[in-house]
Amino acid sequence: MFRLHRLAGFDRFVEGSGVLVSIVLTLVVAAILIQVAVFSTTIFLHRTATHKALVMHPAMEWTFKFALWLTTGILTKEWVAVHRKHHAFTDEEGDPHSPLLLGFWKVQLGNVYYYIREVKNTDVVARYARDINEGWWDRHVFKRGILGLTVGTAALCVVMGLAWGLAGVWWALLAAGIHAVMYVFVLSSSINGLCHQVGYRNFDNTATNIRLLALLTGGEGLHNNHHGYPRSPKFSWRASEFDPAWPVIKLLVALRLAKPYKTIEDVAAATV
Repeated sequence: MFRLHRLAGFDRFVEGSGVLVSIVLTLVVAAILIQVAVFSTTIFLHRTATHKALVMHPAMEWTFKFALWLTTGILTKEWVAVHRKHHAFTDEEGDPHSPLLLGFWKVQLGNVYYYIREVKNTDVVARYARDINEGWWDRHVFKRGILGLTVGTAALCVVMGLAWGLAGVWWALLAAGIHAVMYVFVLSSSINGLCHQVGYRNFDNTATNIRLLALLTGGEGLHNNHHGYPRSPKFSWRASEFDPAWPVIKLLVALRLAKPYKTIEDVAAATV
């Protein structure tokens, strides 16, 4: 009887350990999805397409667009247009998502709403993204954001389902859900919310820097630096600041897959 009790306890331990391992792996998968979306956003959408801080090889451009299509469903022209308008009217009347005008919590929690409202109710795309050329893939595939998210989620379910069976599908959906919440309602919104509300400044503008947020967002948390020098492909300035996307960009440059514009240091040195 004692032996049977011990075996039952061992079985529960193994079962519990299996669930714990599944949770940990699901969180790892979610983190990977988040960072793929984050790095694609900051390197391609933000630095390359919006500010021309980088000239990207067409193959790398396509790769980033494909990654964004699967993980975010974002349309390049729309993102570029809204962000350019934000720079044109930063924290002034006309800014699509200023926490100083709309209120911190409205932007922090409703950033995606203000993004969609701006795209749907104004001529922002026609005015601010006229230079963004759309090829066949953009017009026929990447423009279908919902399809991209569906394909991305389905692919994740297939991969994790093959590894863990039917339970893997549910873990895949959980990973996709965590990714969506973190990317949309925490990380992206914190750039437009927190980084215009708290933090420190190196340059004279209303944006702020938050080092911890920069580590989680591919350097985007160094928002004050970016607003000071929008065309710099490198967002860090002080020795104590780290832009996680910069080593990736340097690798792309070394492989001749990208060509950078002047960094903050380059511009500062030229003005001395």
